[in-house]
Amino acid sequence: MTPIKERLHQELSDAVVEFDEDKAIAASQEVIAQGLDAYEAIDHGLAHGMERAGKLFEDEVYFVPEILLSADAMYAGINVLQPHIPHGSERKKGRVVIGVIEGDTHDIGKNLVRIMLAAAGFEIHDLGRDVAPRRFVDTALRVHADIIAVSTLMTTTMDGMAEVIRILNRENVRGHFKVLVGGAPISHAYARKIGADGYAINAIAATKLAHQLVAIHAAPEVAATKLADQLVAIHAAPEVA
Repeated sequence: MTPIKERLHQELSDAVVEFDEDKAIAASQEVIAQGLDAYEAIDHGLAHGMERAGKLFEDEVYFVPEILLSADAMYAGINVLQPHIPHGSERKKGRVVIGVIEGDTHDIGKNLVRIMLAAAGFEIHDLGRDVAPRRFVDTALRVHADIIAVSTLMTTTMDGMAEVIRILNRENVRGHFKVLVGGAPISHAYARKIGADGYAINAIAATKLAHQLVAIHAAPEVAATKLADQLVAIHAAPEVA
């Protein structure tokens, strides 16, 4: 890596951690002026900064407002860089359909997961909040998703998550998708009960789990079985109160 590229990637990363939209824009503009790879600048600069912010969130140094400010800085840079990425050259990690289940309009947690997944390189199809189970399935089929991610903050709407999986089973397409669930009332035990592939307690855990689920989805059968067994072992571990 050339010194100029290394410096600009670091500036982009720092801009995200420091919530500095102006710095993110200036560094992105310099990336273009220097003729550097715009996708690399997003991946190794802006997304790297979002990973750092995510770690600070995990360590309880940053909280929801800081993550949202970091995301604003990241997107300020992306808006400059994205037009300079040749069509078809973006290397997406996987395709995710995400939303809050029908009957629930609480979407802060879902938005944090969306931000972190996008920063990690996933293609996101955000259905928003109060989403019918049928719409999750229809959208996943239409966009050829790898993961369906469903959240709720209410115990009264939890069965909607199970309904997503029931529809997938009824239509014999369950094996086409990995289903990830999360939200305050959700647990590993509930995820196992309804037949979900994974449960995540927060946006950082969801991003790590999404990488694992996509690896299972894409791996040859023997390797996929081994990865799935590892996840089952993780999910079977006692939960910390």
